[in-house]
Amino acid sequence: MSKALYRKYRSKSLDEVIGQKHITSILARAVSQGRVSHAYLLTGPRGVGKTSVARILAYEINNLPYDEDSTNLDIIEIDAASNNGVEDVRDLREKVQIAPVSAKKKIYIIDEVHMLSKAAFNALLKTLEEPPEHVVFILATTNAEKLPATIISRTQRYGFRPISNDDAIKHLAYIAGQEKINITDDALKLIAERSDGSFRDSISLLDQLSSLVETDEKNQITAKLIEETLGLAPNEMINQLLDAVEAKNLTVVVEILDRSFNEGISASVLSNQLTNYIRSSIASKPQLLPLLDQLIDVDKSPQPDLKLLSILGQESTPKHIPKTVALATPVLEVKASIAELEKEAIKARPNEIHTQKPAKKVATKPVKPTLTEKNVASARPLKPSEIKIDTFDWAKLVEHVRQNYVALHSVLSKCSYELNGNVLTLYTCNNFYKKKLDDTKYSPLLNKCLQDIGVFGLDIDTIPTAPPPKDSQAAAIAAMMGGGEEVSIESV
Repeated sequence: MSKALYRKYRSKSLDEVIGQKHITSILARAVSQGRVSHAYLLTGPRGVGKTSVARILAYEINNLPYDEDSTNLDIIEIDAASNNGVEDVRDLREKVQIAPVSAKKKIYIIDEVHMLSKAAFNALLKTLEEPPEHVVFILATTNAEKLPATIISRTQRYGFRPISNDDAIKHLAYIAGQEKINITDDALKLIAERSDGSFRDSISLLDQLSSLVETDEKNQITAKLIEETLGLAPNEMINQLLDAVEAKNLTVVVEILDRSFNEGISASVLSNQLTNYIRSSIASKPQLLPLLDQLIDVDKSPQPDLKLLSILGQESTPKHIPKTVALATPVLEVKASIAELEKEAIKARPNEIHTQKPAKKVATKPVKPTLTEKNVASARPLKPSEIKIDTFDWAKLVEHVRQNYVALHSVLSKCSYELNGNVLTLYTCNNFYKKKLDDTKYSPLLNKCLQDIGVFGLDIDTIPTAPPPKDSQAAAIAAMMGGGEEVSIESV
């Protein structure tokens, strides 16, 4: 069985480690001078060499030769993900007291150390602070922020950096040459970009792609082949999409998104490609900075297709068009809501005094906007250009939640709402309820409930206050009083 390329080309000495010279040079100098610490902490993203450096360092501390298949009784590797209990650490504390079998130092490499439980960290603390003279700990983690400060302060910490694209391309080209893999420069660049700074990911991807062309020496790994294999949007599509956004051509934006949907390109992948492209060209196109900021939220959305459409649709709509009709496309025709017309009528007659019969004390609710929908098929998954929000009924939503999700209902029933275009604003009245609705447990659940009652395409925004008063005078008084909720009073 052939060995994976990332294992075959794993570094065997500190000098061979690529892209981490700021760490390997310090460690090499310290080992050569005999200044070995009792505990090291290696942190950084995945696939950048933390485990390789830990193993190499362990062997160099003991003046032993190292290769991928090396084993030694005095160098012990522990996976904290599967040995994270307090009993595992107590067992380790007993074993560290035993002297090395043959080496100078007994070295414990604990990988993914952030996976240890709180009790396990507490059990390890004293041993890590004052281990026996013959013991060295090397800890590695991708999530240093999850480590207790007491653990970090007892180690020498070294932060690994993501591998630069240039370093990745050079190393991939070297491996391709050694393995006689026919690949273009554009393809090497694309692999480096898709690996997101991870050496291991880039080599694994090269290994995967090499199997596509090894049966025919005339075949070649090209950027187009990688795009088709990974379900990426072609660069031409990315350029066309951004050009349409800048030209405020909503029709073309919708057409391109529909085409990408039909070709099996996910919204998350497309948004990541847009993000990478904008980030690389932001100096020459600073006008795309607001778009970059919004694209970050696509992956967090329970409906990334609609979220991406909403973001690109708003950015490609001329600013002078009101947001209430910003979604007008060949697929949808959106009419101005009655509530908006009433607001405009009131603004046109600022001196007119409106009298109203006092009513019973009830919380006011804004009038729900009306949308007219065209060509939306309900019997299949929605395309990005198909949005359905005109069936929204707040009372129906609350009742559905009450019957199916009691915990969510206890929060939602305390909220007021406002629907403006495709944005549903929930006024939670306090931060506690806002945090509940924004939580990863409740947020997807709320979106599911909306879909259950036949409502699609809404972006939910939570505000930790009561809804603002509609009356200008009441709003001014509320501002002076530091806030308040608008109610109407009916005399008995």
